[in-house]
Amino acid sequence: KMAEKQEPSNAQNGEPDNAEEGEDKKKKKVKREDLPPFEIVTGERLPAIFFKFQFRNVEYSSGRNKTFLCYVLETQGKESATSRGYLEDEHAAAHAEIAFFNTILPKCDSSSRYNITWYVSSSPCVACADRITETLRKNKNLRLTIMVGRLFMWEEPEMQAALKKMKAAGCKLRIMKPQDFEYVWQNFVEQEEGQEAKAFVPWEDIQENFQYYEEKLAEIL
Repeated sequence: KMAEKQEPSNAQNGEPDNAEEGEDKKKKKVKREDLPPFEIVTGERLPAIFFKFQFRNVEYSSGRNKTFLCYVLETQGKESATSRGYLEDEHAAAHAEIAFFNTILPKCDSSSRYNITWYVSSSPCVACADRITETLRKNKNLRLTIMVGRLFMWEEPEMQAALKKMKAAGCKLRIMKPQDFEYVWQNFVEQEEGQEAKAFVPWEDIQENFQYYEEKLAEIL
């Protein structure tokens, strides 16, 4: 959201020109504070600059405080269908994983089967992992595969326990290989209009970082 412009005032010491104006400003301030700190963003393709920064499978993810979740949802039932898109969040309130269940798949139809694949910039936090585990246990007709670029706080015992519970509930957790990053680039990243799609250019340490996280995940699970 764009920052609100401040209107000039003749008041001194930050005080309003009159009491009535002061009350109005107080009400507006309360209303602004009641709003959520961010909005879940959804769409079909994410900007290339976001992908190159947020999905990079570095060991130390400084500054990468968002979760980007690209999904493929296959519904098999009376009307089979496939949909895809992405969600992004900030680590402040409802995360992208929970937003997926609340907005993209708010209600599982027991007469249908769902095959879901997520390509996520980092693995779920403890709260999201618990929600995934709970959802899979309640909905036996749902199959979920999560491909992650990085492992989030994987050294924490609580995080390791949460990932193990996800696996026990039937979730397939995998580290993204270079080919998976290329798949996301081709299917979920915006390409410039009027130009040929640019080929995916892997970063220098993409294979080494994949192997590093793959070993850590194998140790945890």
